[in-house]
Amino acid sequence: MDPAPLMDRVQLLPAAGRAAAPWSNGGGVTREIAAGPPGAGWDAFDWRVSLADVDRDGPYSPLPGVRRVLTMVAGAGMELTVDGERTAVGERFRPLSFPGGAATDCRLAAGPVVNFNVMVRDGRCTADVVMARGRYAVRPAAGPDGAVLVAAVAGEVVLTPAAAGEPVRLGRYDAALLPAGFAAGLDAGPDGVAAVVTLVPSAPSVGG
Repeated sequence: MDPAPLMDRVQLLPAAGRAAAPWSNGGGVTREIAAGPPGAGWDAFDWRVSLADVDRDGPYSPLPGVRRVLTMVAGAGMELTVDGERTAVGERFRPLSFPGGAATDCRLAAGPVVNFNVMVRDGRCTADVVMARGRYAVRPAAGPDGAVLVAAVAGEVVLTPAAAGEPVRLGRYDAALLPAGFAAGLDAGPDGVAAVVTLVPSAPSVGG
């Protein structure tokens, strides 16, 4: 495959200018990084990636039929209670997966936190979330409609296309959406951390 068309399809998603939408309970704000299909609302997305600033305790909005993968990327920690089970989230850059429809409550440990959130609709998409440090090989997503989203969640990271093209530099909270078939080398440097989210649409059921 000619690498040039792949480079043309890379979507750069800078942090500057992202709109902040307040939570319905007033506990924080969320900034959407990307969603599939593009522009899909809460009832229509197959997948959604966002950053959330959480500045007070409170419940999460229930999202039945959605799988959440939450990663704290800034802050001193929090405690999540998911369907009555408490989980301490004290270490940054450790993804935590749980059902969006579960009754979920958040208690902050010592001040605000920032969470990197990945949501996928059950039966429509799967997501694999890796927090990469140092050098990391970004492999293409499986299938013609798969994609990989790379976001700098700490420091600066550099993406170098495996085939051809100029390196892409991402500052903190910048992101890039890579098309199917796109492979790259990632260098997060000594202080950088990159979220690598591999998104694969689910195959339709036979007769569906």
